[in-house]
Amino acid sequence: MPRLDYDNIFDVIADNPVEAADLQFRTDLMLTLRRLFEERKWRQSQIADALGVSQPRVSELMRGKIDLFSADKLIGFLARLGVRLRPSVDSTGQVVCEVIQAA
Repeated sequence: MPRLDYDNIFDVIADNPVEAADLQFRTDLMLTLRRLFEERKWRQSQIADALGVSQPRVSELMRGKIDLFSADKLIGFLARLGVRLRPSVDSTGQVVCEVIQAA
């Protein structure tokens, strides 16, 4: 049996490449949020206050319940934290996304 290689685990479980890309993007956003919370050493109650959501909603976010959060909602959470995403293309043609603290 031939070995199958994938760059994105969602390519395996999604019905099409667009859905796989959306799932990967939302995962990346969730992981970015989690890293920010960990760096700030925030408890779930502090996260809930900062995002304007309930503690159970924070729990869903922290447990990676990707199906419960749209990309728009996750980007909005980043914005509430004063964080912006700045996508660009580098000299090799690779897309990079810088996470920056808004002024």
